[in-house]
Amino acid sequence: MLVNIEKPVIGITTGDLNGVGIEVIIKTFSDNRMLELCTPVIFASNKVINYYRRIVTEHAFNFNSTKDMTKLSPKQINIFNCWDDEVPLQPGVLTDSGGKYAIRSLMVATQCLKDGELDALVTAPMHKSNTNIPDFPFTGHTPFLKDKFGAKDVLMLLYNQNIRVALATEHIPISKVPAAITKENLLSKLAILKETLIKDFGIDKPRIAVLGLNPHAGDEGQIGNEEQTIIKPVIDQQRNAGNLTFGPYSADAFFARGIYTEFDAVLAMYHDQGLVAFKTIAQGEGVNYTAGLPVIRTSPDHGTAFDIAGKNLAEPDSFREAVFQAIDLINQRKEYAANTANPMRRGRIEKEKETEA
Repeated sequence: MLVNIEKPVIGITTGDLNGVGIEVIIKTFSDNRMLELCTPVIFASNKVINYYRRIVTEHAFNFNSTKDMTKLSPKQINIFNCWDDEVPLQPGVLTDSGGKYAIRSLMVATQCLKDGELDALVTAPMHKSNTNIPDFPFTGHTPFLKDKFGAKDVLMLLYNQNIRVALATEHIPISKVPAAITKENLLSKLAILKETLIKDFGIDKPRIAVLGLNPHAGDEGQIGNEEQTIIKPVIDQQRNAGNLTFGPYSADAFFARGIYTEFDAVLAMYHDQGLVAFKTIAQGEGVNYTAGLPVIRTSPDHGTAFDIAGKNLAEPDSFREAVFQAIDLINQRKEYAANTANPMRRGRIEKEKETEA
């Protein structure tokens, strides 16, 4: 059961302590208007937060410190102290401690989310090079959360107001992508994508585009045959089941000609195929959402940015948008649950949408 207060309680993880995560967190919540929308809980330590407060000097950042989730202040930023250790901080430097405490922040916050003490989780970026440790046998946030919540499958979905891009494969080498493009995988990802568009974005009949794997979507088998043997049969199966699924499209023309504007979402076959275009279009205001979980988790669409860490140069736009979207997703799920519980109400809403269209 979610916490019983008026505003949603949003958990915030630090990400790598030497990256830009804490800086964009401070810049985001220094705007007191954020406290009108949610009760933020940052899983860190007072010492780490104070260190970065001395770097981000132009922003006033006052907080309530606690080690008890029952003693949160709904009118303040809350720091939930996950450790008392003296952690050596070296902004811009990849260190073991930077990764170790990023994991500590994530694990404590995730447990609070699982226990129903948070309404959503917003994660700052970690670095894979210093989080690959025995206590964390995962390549990142997404597989960790999948395991923690026992999800059969999850989907990495990046979006802003103009575009939604989902990934059939995530952080794997290009050499392993073709083997991961299977009928079972694509059907699972498309099912999650359709469900999240309906439940989390309020789109009753989503139109989904699917990209090809090879250049020119295989050119009728002249440049690879995955489109003919795997991707197109999956799309045909989806269409036969009544789903509005189209493709496979050649990725370059699909984005260059603006064809993506005709769809509610696109399923890309691998990371850079979808995200190079997405980040170009989103211009730093994109959000990463883990679809398929029973809980809500968002994050900014950027990494640790060690090159500018500790220099007070990081822009908080994407992180701020991740918080906004977490709040919107909470509200959308509540509305969906209410409509599902009341079929007459949902039918009336659907009829109104058809009339407006």
